[in-house]
Amino acid sequence: MAMPLDGIRVIDWTIWQQGPICSVLLADLGAEVIKLESREGGDPGRSIVTGAGDKPNFYFEANNRNKKSLTVDLKQQEARELVHRLVARSDVFVQNFRKGVPARLGLDYATLRQHNEKLIYASATGYGPEGPDSGEPSFDHLGLARSGIMLAAGEPDMDPLGIAGGVADQMGGIVLAYGILAALLARERLGVGQQVDGSHLGSMTLLQGLSVSAKGMMGFSLPRTARTSAPNPLWNHYRCEDGKWLALGMLQPDRYWADLCRAIGRPELADDERYATHAVRAGNAAEVVAIFDQVFASKPRDEWLRTLRDQPGDFIYTLVNRVDDLLDDPQVRANDYVIDFEHPRCGKTRVLGMPVRLSETPGSVRTAAPGHGEHTDEILRELGYDADAIRDLRERKVV
Repeated sequence: MAMPLDGIRVIDWTIWQQGPICSVLLADLGAEVIKLESREGGDPGRSIVTGAGDKPNFYFEANNRNKKSLTVDLKQQEARELVHRLVARSDVFVQNFRKGVPARLGLDYATLRQHNEKLIYASATGYGPEGPDSGEPSFDHLGLARSGIMLAAGEPDMDPLGIAGGVADQMGGIVLAYGILAALLARERLGVGQQVDGSHLGSMTLLQGLSVSAKGMMGFSLPRTARTSAPNPLWNHYRCEDGKWLALGMLQPDRYWADLCRAIGRPELADDERYATHAVRAGNAAEVVAIFDQVFASKPRDEWLRTLRDQPGDFIYTLVNRVDDLLDDPQVRANDYVIDFEHPRCGKTRVLGMPVRLSETPGSVRTAAPGHGEHTDEILRELGYDADAIRDLRERKVV
């Protein structure tokens, strides 16, 4: 079955997560992604997390599936010329090295566009291409810090909170992939190549767009709120008898209030003047939350899920998952957000599937992350090098 990016070749000169996740999204959609790696060690993500026993290195696998690996020593002119030949036959070049590094190695946009004027040149950065900090290095933790999300997560008076899983890297890569897709469409329509930049700071600002917009337009950002005094108790989460949590998401609370009071066995609350409307309840929110805390703690979560499903009211609610729960969540499985995958070296495992469904040209997980330099000979042969030339390049440690 055809995929959206069939026929698109991407050169992926990236390391760690922010850049690699961008190119993996393109690979999942069918692009041929050739990962440039140093001869010695390759992407440091190969060794930051080591597999346990027969388990794969989840960090490298998640960021580099569906790719090919080409090893080169970019300190050598001949290796750079090899990359230039590859650029001439490619559509996209993605890099996430510190400002100035690509130019020193002849892999900057100005140089590469001489070999391919319609090239899309994409950079994953920390703080964007302009401004006093444009050349500063950044990692995920700094992306969380600079963007404000550390002081947006959690409750009032908490210290800044980190978020596990490389969220700023992940978001930066997603936004950069979005930009690349737009640039490819522009090239198709207008015939132009161009530069694309996606940063930690820009992507994480976008992620908090509603709060940033509130500050810009109204003069205040959306504040941290305490669960125990949530202004709308029907937009909150509650611990059940078995220690599991349930979340309510009713943004028009007056529409659901009376029915919910009956469903949870407290019909008298619907007629209590202290809680009659959302405006009044908001002034007594701590009291309502305390009542709900007591009520929901009286039964296990599964029983509450059945109650809310079966009682009249068309309630809006869901369970609160741990990350550990996601792989077996029936909705995750039904939509192939996590799929079974036969890893060639580690056997059967489960990996992220496609987060978006295209009915006619779906993306897919086809191959595991490549071995270090696994496709070097294959790519060189395609570029016109014969067996003797490849042997010579290896002997001289160009590749």
